[in-house]
Amino acid sequence: MLRLVLQEILLFALPFLAFAAWLLFARRSPLDHAEWRPHWTRLVLAGLFIVVASLVMVGLTGERTQDGYELPRFDNGRLVPGHFR
Repeated sequence: MLRLVLQEILLFALPFLAFAAWLLFARRSPLDHAEWRPHWTRLVLAGLFIVVASLVMVGLTGERTQDGYELPRFDNGRLVPGHFR
């Protein structure tokens, strides 16, 4: 679960990292607040778009199971853990 959260955070940060790389390439300071101020809204919207697009793609292309989840149960006095069939 932690990997999925970190993956989405990285996807959200991609536009910010690309903009910082562009500032370095243009020989401007990526630490200067004045460079970032006019672009915050676009960067946040681009990050949200990437995250939503990735979640939609995972939902559309994710692996589907035909049977589903089988609940944990007791079988002859032994606990059989839950699993996907």
